[in-house]
Order: sequence, then C-alpha cells, then structure tokens
Amino acid sequence: MTKFKKRMLGTDGFLVKSYIYLTLIGVGFVFLFPLIYMLTYSFKSLEDLLNFTVNLVPTSLYLGNYQRYFEVINFFPRLLETFYIAVVPSLLQTAIAAIIGYGFARFNFFGKKLLLAIVLATFIIPPQVLVIPRFILFNDLGILESIMAYALPAALGQGINSAIFILIFYQTFRLIPKALEEAAQLDGAGHLRIFFSVGLPLAGSAAIVAFLFSFVWYWNETFLAAIYFQNALTTLPLQLQRFVESFNELFARQPDVNVNEGLEMAGTLLTTLPLLVMYFVMQRWFVESVDKSGIAGE
Repeated sequence: MTKFKKRMLGTDGFLVKSYIYLTLIGVGFVFLFPLIYMLTYSFKSLEDLLNFTVNLVPTSLYLGNYQRYFEVINFFPRLLETFYIAVVPSLLQTAIAAIIGYGFARFNFFGKKLLLAIVLATFIIPPQVLVIPRFILFNDLGILESIMAYALPAALGQGINSAIFILIFYQTFRLIPKALEEAAQLDGAGHLRIFFSVGLPLAGSAAIVAFLFSFVWYWNETFLAAIYFQNALTTLPLQLQRFVESFNELFARQPDVNVNEGLEMAGTLLTTLPLLVMYFVMQRWFVESVDKSGIAGE
C-alpha cells in the first residue's frame, strides 16, 4: 500500500501529475480560447455567421474578410507606420532607462534615494493626467503631429511607463558583481567604457524585456496617439477603432455591404499578429540572454 500511495499521491505520483497537467491545460485554454475564437471567426462568411449550427469551425476558409480589411485600412503602409511609431520611442526609452538605472545602481550622490523615489512615483501617475499640460508644451515646441511627441519624452526618461524600466535596469545592474567593473578600471577603462563593455552586455535580458514591453505599450496606445499625432500619423490600433467609420465611408454606395463579426475579428487578428510574432522572436533572445548573463550578485 505504501508503494501504491507513493505512485498515486507522491510528488511524482499519477494523481499529482494528472492534476498539474489538467490545471495547465485549463489555464492554457483560457488564454488561447480568445485567439482561437478570433482566428476561426475571421474565416467565416456571412452565411456561416448567420447559420446557428456553425460554431467555431467554419464550413470553408473565407478570405473575403481579410480582403475587405486590407482594402479599407491600406494595411501595409499602416503597418510600417505603426512600426515606426512604436520602435523609435521604444529604442530611445530602453537606452535612456539603461543609463539612468546604471547611474542609480553604481553612483552615490546627494539626494539619490529621494530622486529614485520621485522617479518611481511617476509610474503611479496616469499619462492621461498629464496630457493637457504636455499637449500645450508640445504645441509650443512645435512637435505635435510628429514622432517627436513620443521620442522627446522617451529620450528624457519620461516615456510610457519609463519608471518601471528604470527600476528593472537598476535591479539588474545591482546584481552585477562590482569585481568585474573594478577589474575594468584597473585596465584603464572609464565609467562610460565600463557601462558599454561590462554593464550593458550583462544586462541584455533587462534590455530585451524593456524593449519588448515598451514596444507593446507604444503599439497599443491609442489615446495619446490620437491626441498627439491627430491625422498626421496613425497606427493599426487607431485604424481599428475607426474601422467602422472608414468602412461605411468606403462602401456608402453599397448598402448591402455591412460590417460583421467576421470582418471585425479579421481586423483584430491582423492588428494583434505583429505583436505575437515580435513576442515569440524576442522570447528566444530573452532566454538566450538570461543563460549568458546568469550571474549571482555579491
């Protein structure tokens, strides 16, 4: 009976493993079901949508939803524009957050703790609260309706959620052994050389995490983008919000053509797909960087 209990109830027992696997499958299904729903409904024709006997699996792969979405949104130019709007401030924000985090982690100066607390406190303030004074400031500087409305705050450490990235780099640089930097100093390296040659390569995982999340947040931001860029620049999420209006304008003379759920799911999938691809690519680099920089702090 003892062996039987171990086989069934032990840490490697059948019941324990079954419970773990079923829990993982259930959690995975909860996260994957919206994607599955979005994917299958995007391939449904109007007949499948109106047929209550057709559930998740469509009767045929209908590509008309994607064709209509491409026609209304002008997809590829908007995709390149969205990448431009998301990548530029993300790179600047990652670079500046690394510099600020390194400065807090490695240098002691008067008011350091207070200044760090103030920087982290900015994470609590929603960007919507500052949108009016920033709009007035950007208008006076003449950077509205341009990428500078995103790039300038990112370059000054005040981009979207910059404080959390500064904290990530701060904690990462604190874990790097000081002996490595002291050895570089003995070889004649200055602080800037040490940062680029020692600190930054060992903080690769933090840089990838910061860039990935920064990219996603800038990609999905619609409130600030609509206010700062207005009609000069646009993104796929913004176009998705305006999709019904744009669709009705384009097909105003065709009253039999209307927006349906399949068309909306196709647009949502195409807007989300670049983020999913970016995540899987960066995830591989993230794991590799963690393996390379897996060191213990002093």
